[in-house]
Amino acid sequence: MVYSDAISSLRSCDVILLTVKSGQTAEVATQLAPSLGPGTPVLSLQNGVRNAATLQQLLPSAKILRGMVPFNVTTPGPAHLHRATEGDIAVDDDPTMALIAPFFSAAGLPLQLRRDMEAVQWAKLLMNLNNAVNALSGLPLRQQLGMRGFRRCLALGQREALSLLELEGRIRPARLTPLPPGWLPAVLDLPDGVFRLLASRMLKIDATARSSMADDLAVGRFPEVDWINGEVVALATKLGRRAPVNARLCTLVKEAAASGLKAWQAQALLDDLERAARLARPATDADAPQAQADGRGS
Repeated sequence: MVYSDAISSLRSCDVILLTVKSGQTAEVATQLAPSLGPGTPVLSLQNGVRNAATLQQLLPSAKILRGMVPFNVTTPGPAHLHRATEGDIAVDDDPTMALIAPFFSAAGLPLQLRRDMEAVQWAKLLMNLNNAVNALSGLPLRQQLGMRGFRRCLALGQREALSLLELEGRIRPARLTPLPPGWLPAVLDLPDGVFRLLASRMLKIDATARSSMADDLAVGRFPEVDWINGEVVALATKLGRRAPVNARLCTLVKEAAASGLKAWQAQALLDDLERAARLARPATDADAPQAQADGRGS
């Protein structure tokens, strides 16, 4: 095995696996360009749904493939990577991926070859909406998801995203869990005891697991929130709608990155997100009497 940190060493590679943060995609593509031959496969194993398009635009001669990593990885110590959740990596169903799949399997990382990667990426994004909630909580994933208040925060963001995807009509998120994506918010709303019973059958989360966004805040990296919650905001803008819950989560995470994280209590965060949703809701005729009583009527 040969290790190198020089971009030029990639000239002889059969496949390049891209695992950088979404905010670094354009920069890395620019660095890769001189070292890639025509048709070189580049597999994007990144969060979000836009990175493959960014790579294809900046590396037009390369063969850009999409991948989705479902599990969480922690770093308990130097040169120590720990897989803290479960799931198989999904990739585009492509001859190149079929050829390298045995190498992944030999490493204990079997690949799922999928023809619906856009739907897979959106399904992962729905689950990754929890990254911001987890980062703001300051808690390990298992502890945070065990608290109904934080789960309701995630449910708000997911319902917002699901309603926009339904309105858009083109993308139907893939089913990555035993439950359909549309059922997830209702499950998150369940009382703690019932949720823990269901989750114990569906999810295996190590006690040390935290979201990658929590790791970003901990080490001072700019968080990927614009490529996750921000993607919901972008979809809303495209449709002439608003996504106040996910927009507020973007703001809160960026504030935490700029000034240092002050961990939120579950009810306080839920109240903040619900307030954002109410303020974005258009006034209706039913609101008029109260508005006039408050002196806000015209």
